[in-house]
Amino acid sequence: MDLGIRGKSALVCGASKGLGRGCAESLAREGCIVTIVARGRAQVEQAAKDIAAMSGASVIPVAADITTPEGRAAALAACPDPDILVTNAGGPPPGHYRDLTREQWLAALNANMLTPIDLIQATIDGMIARRFGRIVNITSSTVKAPIEILGLSNGARAGLTGFVAGVARSVAKHNVTINGLLPGFFDTDRIRSVLKASAAAKSASVNDELSERTRGIPAGRIGDPAEFGEACAFLCSAQAGYITGQNILIDGGAYPGTL
Repeated sequence: MDLGIRGKSALVCGASKGLGRGCAESLAREGCIVTIVARGRAQVEQAAKDIAAMSGASVIPVAADITTPEGRAAALAACPDPDILVTNAGGPPPGHYRDLTREQWLAALNANMLTPIDLIQATIDGMIARRFGRIVNITSSTVKAPIEILGLSNGARAGLTGFVAGVARSVAKHNVTINGLLPGFFDTDRIRSVLKASAAAKSASVNDELSERTRGIPAGRIGDPAEFGEACAFLCSAQAGYITGQNILIDGGAYPGTL
């Protein structure tokens, strides 16, 4: 299927590895002009070279911390009028709710709620004017099914989800969509850190913890960032203009509910 986004400009955050990179690769294969942002200069520049080589697309690297005003300014200077925005930032650390400090809460809210909101505010009017916009927020399956040890993530991402719910419906008539893509367990550094923390709490090995979590996934495996990227690309497609304000789980069937 031709997704109808060839030549569109895309800004993808946290894209040197993991789920962000999966999204950047899929959008590049569809012919988008992709700007990727990540903190490590060497990593983001190498990722840009690799993605450009595999796709033939133009890929622009930006070494910046997207959770800072300076980082967002650098990203938007490189891609001032994105047609597609994929927000993504590293999740906050796990911890018991009694131990969470105000400083940790402020950092989590800044990274996983306020940063995406700032980026949406900075780009959405241009999308409205061009009558095309696709915004995908990479959040977490914890929006639907909170995990006790991830209280910071549960709270911050739920706040972003609530904000988007109203905005998405106010801009849909302009062919601008905003959706959340909610990953379950994917093979990323973030999930490995969660597994390590959870295993330590049980005095178990990381491999044992991974095996236990995988047994709870009907698909019987951990997810591949490439398949996450393909789902993101479809939400960014011309064909997905009637999908907005949704929070779409990609978790191998792990969430047991119907809603």
